[in-house]
Amino acid sequence: MNCIECDHLRLRANYIRLMGDTAAILGYMLAGVDRTTATTLRDPKDGDNGWTATEVVCHLRDFDGFFQERVRRMLAETYPSLARYDHEALAVERKYNEQDVHQVYADLVASRTRFVELFRSLDEAQWQRNAIHPERGRFTMYDALLQVGQHDALHLEQISRILSQQARA
Repeated sequence: MNCIECDHLRLRANYIRLMGDTAAILGYMLAGVDRTTATTLRDPKDGDNGWTATEVVCHLRDFDGFFQERVRRMLAETYPSLARYDHEALAVERKYNEQDVHQVYADLVASRTRFVELFRSLDEAQWQRNAIHPERGRFTMYDALLQVGQHDALHLEQISRILSQQARA
């Protein structure tokens, strides 16, 4: 194995580990957050239309499942067209803000554990699989892995922004 291959494998392993790390970071952020705080403070960036911490965690949980489904389709089908999801409609349909943030987080952790194991189980041929993303076009297994990390980072920052209002109150 050459140095480039070693670097490639190390980078892939680091991104997979990041998937578990971001879930753990979220747990620390939510520790001690009560239901009222989780369902009433809204993202100040979006004003009255901003999501609450509960809604963001529900979104993370649901999209973790959607991302896993994309990976499974990429493994099972040849160059599948991946589904588009309306995150705003899902928040309303699934009544995100009525759910318990700590249960939702536990569900996310369980989902994320399965997802990390799925990525760890892939062989080199499976890492070469790809699909058509509804917004991005050609979508590789590496794109799927990176998408999870980017998505997590955006929403961890969002939850931090939401919960920081409590500290200022």
